[in-house]
Amino acid sequence: MAIQLFVPNFRIDECLAEIRECLEKGWTGLGFKTNQFEEAWKAYTGLQHAHFLSSNTVGLHLAIELFKTKFGWADGDEVITTPLTFVSSNHAILYSRLTPVFADVDDSLCLDPDSVAARITDKTRAIIFVGIGGNIGRYHEVLALCKERGIKMILDAAHMAGTRIEGRHAGYDADVSVFSFQAVKNLPTADSGMICFQDADDDVRVRKMSWLGINKDTYARTASQGAYKWMYDVEEVGFKYHGNSIMAAIGLVQLKYLDGDNAYRRQLATWYEEQFAGQSKIRLVKIAKNCESSRHLFQIRVKNRDELMLALNEHEVYPGVHYRDNTEYRMYASGKGQCPNAHLASSEILSLPMHMRVTRADTERITSLVRQYAAE
Repeated sequence: MAIQLFVPNFRIDECLAEIRECLEKGWTGLGFKTNQFEEAWKAYTGLQHAHFLSSNTVGLHLAIELFKTKFGWADGDEVITTPLTFVSSNHAILYSRLTPVFADVDDSLCLDPDSVAARITDKTRAIIFVGIGGNIGRYHEVLALCKERGIKMILDAAHMAGTRIEGRHAGYDADVSVFSFQAVKNLPTADSGMICFQDADDDVRVRKMSWLGINKDTYARTASQGAYKWMYDVEEVGFKYHGNSIMAAIGLVQLKYLDGDNAYRRQLATWYEEQFAGQSKIRLVKIAKNCESSRHLFQIRVKNRDELMLALNEHEVYPGVHYRDNTEYRMYASGKGQCPNAHLASSEILSLPMHMRVTRADTERITSLVRQYAAE
């Protein structure tokens, strides 16, 4: 039987019941379930503010755009970022006409604080830290640089639903954290995300920005009593980035199972680690000691990654690569050669299947094949 990299696990009957309530109420858009999910997310994470969006990507754009206008950043100002991420992290910088500056990664595949420090200039305005695979790496060293230099910390927490650092949910100490609930994430919907600011005023403003600059959303207007429901103001040019109640309905169900699902992912990781023990030709990407990771990914490094992937495919095992060095793309070629660790990792990393349907026997089959075909 084929073993896929990702297979989302939906609690179908429960999700349909939540969605049915939306349909019966006649409210599928912004409000109703989106409000409920925001409150549930805040209760789960302990984060003070949360706004439900259509994706993680739009959240990153909103965060950068809000900070740019709030603090008067100029076109061309710099945001330090990683080349080892999905391109949406870096596209969000370009959306706001800022300049991505690539810093290198360490063995965690997260930003190396020494490389970050070397890239800071008088034009640096923010750092995007990507918690790849649910890992935190040396995040707090990068955060310390931000605090010392007055630089904004944007945590791209797309893989971090359920990741905890010394008992606290990821994002508690960032200026803003942005989560993903896309279909193959640990908390899957079809596609959606959540943006969580530390500052209450930022949360208020991003709600307007995500709804075309309108200062009162449709659900709030409909729920209010009396006439003049159409009497709202448009305070700025915003975007249509908000989430909807159908996605939030699914998210409400999935959130109930997130900790249990993540615990199983950590069990899968333990089985993989045990079965790879003593294998010099297979390097494991280690999780930071103070991090209880969501384990969105289990990544290994091998010298013959492409050949190994083809061999696994022949045996109906379908791993993935997270990610290709972004400086290999035409859009970001100006950064080519600046991050040798990320570039080498990009040629070696392989993400093994991690989802609720993978069994211990599956991990044994996969690790046996990897040991067989990995090169010294």
